[in-house]
Amino acid sequence: MVEIVISCDVAWIARGDVHAVDALARLQLAAKRRGCSIVLRNASRDLAELVGLMGLAEVLAVEPGRQAEQREERLGVEEERDLLDPLA
Repeated sequence: MVEIVISCDVAWIARGDVHAVDALARLQLAAKRRGCSIVLRNASRDLAELVGLMGLAEVLAVEPGRQAEQREERLGVEEERDLLDPLA
């Protein structure tokens, strides 16, 4: 039997709290009962750390790769300029 893996985008959870992790763990339990599993995608560093602190790292798999903080950093634009140039 092939297990179905569901990728759950959690980028909208900027700062995880125990209630969010509890809800995700319950969702994982419901999926397991139906022969599926859930992988958390785009989890913030805070959420991933909280999952580990709550002892649920083996239950709630966090997909490795880009995290929300990395995307947010790319939104800012920094320009280099010569300090001797007058400001526009």
